[in-house]
Amino acid sequence: MSTHSQTRSGDGTVTLTPVNESAQSATVIICHGLGDTADGFVDVAARLSSSLPYAKFVLPTAPTRRVTMNMGMAMPSWYDIVGLDRRSNEMCDGIEESRSRLAAMVDDETSARGLPRRRIVLAGFSQGGGLSLYTGMQLSPEGGRLGGIALLSGYLPHSSGFVVSPGLEGTPIFHGHGESDPLVRLEAANDSRDVVTSIKGGTDYRLVTYPNLAHSVSPEEVSDLLAFLREVIPPDDSCKVKLKDPGDMSVRELKDAIVRAGLGRMAVGLAEKSEFVDLLRRHRDGKLRELRRAE
Repeated sequence: MSTHSQTRSGDGTVTLTPVNESAQSATVIICHGLGDTADGFVDVAARLSSSLPYAKFVLPTAPTRRVTMNMGMAMPSWYDIVGLDRRSNEMCDGIEESRSRLAAMVDDETSARGLPRRRIVLAGFSQGGGLSLYTGMQLSPEGGRLGGIALLSGYLPHSSGFVVSPGLEGTPIFHGHGESDPLVRLEAANDSRDVVTSIKGGTDYRLVTYPNLAHSVSPEEVSDLLAFLREVIPPDDSCKVKLKDPGDMSVRELKDAIVRAGLGRMAVGLAEKSEFVDLLRRHRDGKLRELRRAE
């Protein structure tokens, strides 16, 4: 039986939510690379979610913009990329808008669902990894540090504008990188680690390299990422999300929650709001599981 249900929103965001939403105690936000969409990392998120049944995975899709490095072609991109050299890497038009969007997603998990920041991880591939690092270490200091940040084949963009917020220096960072990457070369990964730790004040940066791996993700790297996630957001029932009471939901909210919980068939034939409320409450209380076992 699947531990998560999958939903898609109009802006291209794919979300994998624990079937029992009340069991959620962590969130992982994964940003794709240049020219890709959220769909490019659904398989990776699904593999991770099967081992982390208490974590929600959110995969946003970048806006479409013209990318200078790719001859001005329009494609999903978190910010413009002028070139791959150090000087060009300082010109990242659009990065502050994407940073604000990602920070707002973090804020939504803390304010709307009651998760502490230490139960949230920002992750991403290539450009998405760069955005995750750029955003995660510059969040407002009031909420404390994230559980962690993970980059796969990533790098630190716009380092001249990057300042680690006070109190976030110890945020755990996992950086996986292929030693044969022809696009984001290994020296860029080394430079990113050195800037974050030696210049900007970060204290927990783990760079793990993979022989013969190009600009891609390997099974070994995903396994290492899973180990990192298990370390920084282990099971913790004391951090379960605060969900809206079914009785306070609209019918539309009730139906959406029931679909996410995989209860669509059990809702067939229901008409009254009270019936939807009762179904969702029994699900959250574990009474439906008891009924299924009895059957």
